[in-house]
Amino acid sequence: MAETAWELAELFVLRPVLAIFFALSFILLSWYVAWRTVLAHVPLVQEVAGLRRNKKPAKPKPPNRGRIGRFYQSQAQAQAQRNSKSEGGS
Repeated sequence: MAETAWELAELFVLRPVLAIFFALSFILLSWYVAWRTVLAHVPLVQEVAGLRRNKKPAKPKPPNRGRIGRFYQSQAQAQAQRNSKSEGGS
């Protein structure tokens, strides 16, 4: 009788508890590895977790900072020259 009770306890109590423990430990280990490798470096996760230190103030960007800015600036200058020529010629 005691042998049967132990087998039933093992089947219905011990095995489910061990399975749940294994699953939770696997999830926690996976989360820890993901946190240490990737998630701690994602800015959104840092902000949500409160890990973000002081944000550096953004520097104002110059209006003609790159090739595209220079292109549009030269286009505006050319348009201004065309406008001044058309006004002076008529």
